[in-house]
Amino acid sequence: MNAIGPDSGEESGPTEWGEHPHGVGPWHLEHGDPIPDDPRYDPDLLAAGDRRNVVDAYRYWSREAIVADIDSRRHPFHVAIENFGHDANIGTVVRTANAFAASAVHIVGRRRWNRRGAMVTDRYQHIVHHPSAEDLFEYAAVEDLAIVAVDNVPGSVPLETAHLPRECILLFGQEGPGVSDHAKQSAAMTVSIAQFGSTRSINAGVAAGIAMHAWIRQHADLGLSW
Repeated sequence: MNAIGPDSGEESGPTEWGEHPHGVGPWHLEHGDPIPDDPRYDPDLLAAGDRRNVVDAYRYWSREAIVADIDSRRHPFHVAIENFGHDANIGTVVRTANAFAASAVHIVGRRRWNRRGAMVTDRYQHIVHHPSAEDLFEYAAVEDLAIVAVDNVPGSVPLETAHLPRECILLFGQEGPGVSDHAKQSAAMTVSIAQFGSTRSINAGVAAGIAMHAWIRQHADLGLSW
């Protein structure tokens, strides 16, 4: 198991603001003086403005302060996705996991993944690499996390009626082949998402969002949402 750290640098900067800026401008233009001395604030962002893809409550906060705040209230579910064929959906999975404050995203197989769909949210989300499904299952055993495979296969439990474990890893396969045979055989349970049209499967990134939200509906304190 290897933790994957965020890329260096922030995604905001003192570039042109234009007529309809995204984010907020420098503190003195938005709020006037004095400049706050809150240690959570980043001096560069206060001076230049904050265009990052973060909720308003985190405007001007440093990346480290944002991560620490999310860490204080992360949910006890994890997400894992198999990446044996360089799956393009991983960025979307990471972005959704960040939105739901998942404990971590586990990438199984290839270390490299397309970050475009993450919209820089990987800088605020813990990401862990596992070279194999066996390594992921060893991690789950040590951390006492039930692995829940998400795949539309015979014998699966409908996600719509399933009771998801509170401490778990939601495991997703690649687009097309789905969850690997070893993972399905070793998972504590396999759940499926109800479909009513002609397609054999839905996008892995979409499936991950549906399953994560099912966990949120069952276990999260909605009073803590933004």
